[in-house]
Amino acid sequence: MIKTIIFDLGAVLIDWNPVYLYRKLFTDETAMQHFLTNIVTSEWNEEQDAGRSLHEATELLLSQYPEHEENIRAFYGRWEEMLGGPIPETVELFRKLKASGNYKIYALTNWSAETFGIAMERYDFLGWFDGIVVSGEEKVRKPYPEFYQVLLNRYSVNPAEALFIDDNLRNVKAAKELGIPSIHFTSPEALHAEFAEVYGIKI
Repeated sequence: MIKTIIFDLGAVLIDWNPVYLYRKLFTDETAMQHFLTNIVTSEWNEEQDAGRSLHEATELLLSQYPEHEENIRAFYGRWEEMLGGPIPETVELFRKLKASGNYKIYALTNWSAETFGIAMERYDFLGWFDGIVVSGEEKVRKPYPEFYQVLLNRYSVNPAEALFIDDNLRNVKAAKELGIPSIHFTSPEALHAEFAEVYGIKI
């Protein structure tokens, strides 16, 4: 029986995408995609999620790609412009789960500690959680098992009675290896259907 629901945040409840910023800075789509794929890479960004400072991360790229200084500095200088807003249909599912009173609900997020406060100020629904575990604060991130274990231990969660939701299949597989039933998030509609059809969660 599911007693605890654990949400990822980015791309599940919050729409975040560097494209929202960089389409303002690039006139050429191909050049923008090259910059996002090869310079401000997801691997580089994940090191900030794991605790590396934004300053150190920026200086590292500037030393490697000085010709891209303006666009590199924009990544964190204009980071808020990458936030597209809440994903309303998923937030509504969250609201109904919370209102039911049947579940403890937590967030487990890969997010820089230095930017997470911006999200907390902007999105009221982040205050609905019974607890939030932020990778940048813990200095470890998904998919490493010790990050999941932080939440399980801190809130005395039985993995077999929890349900984890994440848009990254890599992170879902890691949760399943720890014995946590998990859903690979693809859309709010698919999530709602899987809640009902697989886990018997009626909302």
